[in-house]
Amino acid sequence: MRRTLFASLVLAVAGCSSSSTEAPARTLVWSDEFNGPAGQIADASSWSFDVGEDWGNAQLEYTTDRASNASLDGSGNLVITARRESFRGRQFTSARLITKGKRAFQYGRIEGRMKLPRGRGMWPAFWMLGADFPVTPWPAAGEIDIMEYRGQEPSTVVGSLHGPGYSGGAARSRSKTLTAARLDNSFHVYAVEWTPEKIEHFIDGELYFTTTKADLPGPWVFDKPFFLLLNLAVGGNFVGAPDDITTFPQQLTVDWVRVYEATP
Repeated sequence: MRRTLFASLVLAVAGCSSSSTEAPARTLVWSDEFNGPAGQIADASSWSFDVGEDWGNAQLEYTTDRASNASLDGSGNLVITARRESFRGRQFTSARLITKGKRAFQYGRIEGRMKLPRGRGMWPAFWMLGADFPVTPWPAAGEIDIMEYRGQEPSTVVGSLHGPGYSGGAARSRSKTLTAARLDNSFHVYAVEWTPEKIEHFIDGELYFTTTKADLPGPWVFDKPFFLLLNLAVGGNFVGAPDDITTFPQQLTVDWVRVYEATP
């Protein structure tokens, strides 16, 4: 189901917060609607493939630059596909797309509309890293997890922040479980509102998590540009390995990604 940019902007403004405070006006500054023919890779002016394995999280897949692991579906979506196949010493393949060196943002509302995979061991993520990474190592570079999800918990989204003194299993993190919906059988909008004072996490316009500087046990490292990442991991410390019930291929389907800034 497609929505116009204007309609999305209205919804984003109207649904920015669950408080009674009027949300600021927003201007769309960048988006990818993933329009194009089936089989085409994501726009190279914005996205690159991050090719490799493990990524420090005991993940089981090899992330490739193949269209069979990440390409447009011809219906306005980017589809990242995890497959069970032998490839360069790994038993699974998938993809990890990044905007590093091409698109970076500081503050604003960053949101994506997505349908998530299902099954134990599936770990999709929509997130951000400091644009100075890896010159500044992780976690000092900072990480904003707009959406993480365990495939074995199909109604629960997780939002997190990582920095010095609050990273990995000690990240500043919170989950939100939907009571009447699942994240694997319909599209939902995942977003953060990011200012110099705080970062707020939303699902479908509902605020579920707020972090201010005072909430962190370490330094606030979020006053600089960050780049975007979209990936679908298989296994890893966050989710564990797939079991016999998990079927393949599995897909992370991304309708759009949009970035808004406050209108002066």
